Amino acid sequence: MLDNFKLKQRILICGVSGMLGQRCARYYSQLPGYEIMGAAPDETIKFPEVSYVYLDYTQREEVKKLVEDFCPDVIINAGAFTNVDKSETERETAWKINVKGVEHIAEAARIVDAHVVHISSDYVFDGKRGPYSEVDAPCPINYYGRTKLASENALHISGARYSILRTNVLYGIIPNGRLDFVRWVVDSISQEKQINIVTDQYNNPTFIDDLVRAMGTVVDKEAYGVYHVAGMEVLSRYDFTMRILQAFDLPSDRVVPILTESLNQPAQRPLKSGLLILKAQSELGYSPMNLDDSLELMRRELS
Repeated sequence: MLDNFKLKQRILICGVSGMLGQRCARYYSQLPGYEIMGAAPDETIKFPEVSYVYLDYTQREEVKKLVEDFCPDVIINAGAFTNVDKSETERETAWKINVKGVEHIAEAARIVDAHVVHISSDYVFDGKRGPYSEVDAPCPINYYGRTKLASENALHISGARYSILRTNVLYGIIPNGRLDFVRWVVDSISQEKQINIVTDQYNNPTFIDDLVRAMGTVVDKEAYGVYHVAGMEVLSRYDFTMRILQAFDLPSDRVVPILTESLNQPAQRPLKSGLLILKAQSELGYSPMNLDDSLELMRRELS
């Protein structure tokens, strides 16, 4: 009888109120064998199967107490200060959340021997020679990218067990929160608004469900280290927009192609970016959904 008994694995999701955190909570709440707790510094959608606590992960003692009380096997860090332009002007806040918060999580994880799964970004690269592999040297060109690289370095020296998943241009459907790029395009064109889309930024957009499944595999396999998790196709933001409009059967005449420099944004953007996913494919069995299929799935869900 004892051979058939298995304790539930405890998973703490930091940043559960965000796009990725909500999808992670939904994913694990539908699987047997897990006890889930969500934490965030704001209100969040409530799943009946997921406990929720308020947590300011910039506060070291708050993080330590929560982790010691819940004693998770896995800590998923899906929270971050992700506003790239505000990171230039609100540097102290960006650093506290993106770096100090990760330091606190890693320190607490080491105490209970939890596996930290941390989400990072292609913005750790300069965007001159993408797409990038895990062995390419980071060289961020904006403050947000510097905080994400610093968060990775915090894990490297923490002594905790960790996995870092770098991703880019995350899209998908969540119940609450700000619109992703796909829904912003669809809503704008549906409301007959004109939108300016850059032609010189290249990425391989990542379907959120693909990333969540990859995170699940990392947890199950206890796969440590750095992995790039993204979509199969590297394309410009303008071409991505055209594919969205095609999938949703919307007109393209209100899309104005522009160059990034014309936006005069506070933060410089990597232009030729994107992530090579061969390591995730070979070691994790990662197989992202076809771009058009993922957009069709979103179209069906939204309709």
